[in-house]
Amino acid sequence: MRSGMVAVLGRPNVGKSSLVNALVGTKVSIVARRPQTTRHRVQGVHNGPELQIVFIDTPGLHEREHRALNKVLNRSAVSAIEGVDAVLHVVETGIWRDDDALALSRAAGAGVPVIAALNKVDHRAQKQELLPEIAALQERHAYADIVPVSATRGENLDRLIAVLAERMPEGPMLFPPDQIQGHDLAFTITECVREKLTRLLRQELPYALSVGIESLEDSPGLLRARAVIWVEREAQKKIVIGAGGDTAKRVGTSARRELEHRLGKKVFLQTHVRVRPNWSDDPAALRALGYED
Repeated sequence: MRSGMVAVLGRPNVGKSSLVNALVGTKVSIVARRPQTTRHRVQGVHNGPELQIVFIDTPGLHEREHRALNKVLNRSAVSAIEGVDAVLHVVETGIWRDDDALALSRAAGAGVPVIAALNKVDHRAQKQELLPEIAALQERHAYADIVPVSATRGENLDRLIAVLAERMPEGPMLFPPDQIQGHDLAFTITECVREKLTRLLRQELPYALSVGIESLEDSPGLLRARAVIWVEREAQKKIVIGAGGDTAKRVGTSARRELEHRLGKKVFLQTHVRVRPNWSDDPAALRALGYED
């Protein structure tokens, strides 16, 4: 039996969460096109024959730290490499930026094998176009392996799992074999609500939203939860609520439906919008809202 942990690092919006979801085989990380959708370390568990790999999805590493939130996200990503057995560095085909170099430098300092996942290869018309990119990656770092993949289309994921499995130590499972995520129910609910908000509002409130749980009652046939959507200004509260409460209702309905599908039970979900001024640049507020420092 091989069992180990893999930290997934990369710049924002490179496809880390989509790749983790694809490798696990189900949704454990929220996904949206806006950079830095992932704000927490999220664990997803891949179970195979005589194999368990725990993937740690991390916030995108970025050089610019405008707010306290940005600093917390960077520290959260870097601290995820502590104690792992390998690092999966996700890069996007055809693009290399300063933030990619930052992620590589952090990955290289982990002292464990670093595997590059060259993601979004479905954007390439000819696979031969990947050869120069792979050669360029080999020049940047002595990767243990470089695997071209497409998270959205599931291309070459079996190969990536096999490459990672070779680097996992022999030992017992870290999680029960039927467990696919390493976070609790409250986290699942808040992330689901935040994903729906992010997708619906898009660029209107890029960093001003956070979600917390006020109350939670879970029984075999019914889940009751009250979620609080935190914003920084009254004007933002109006945007989230929407005309006649339409936006908040759409978010709540969409989140409820997904949770019912994922949990297999009836869900009663209430959402409320509240203002906490400047929370994204207040370390104390970030800790209160559950952001890891």
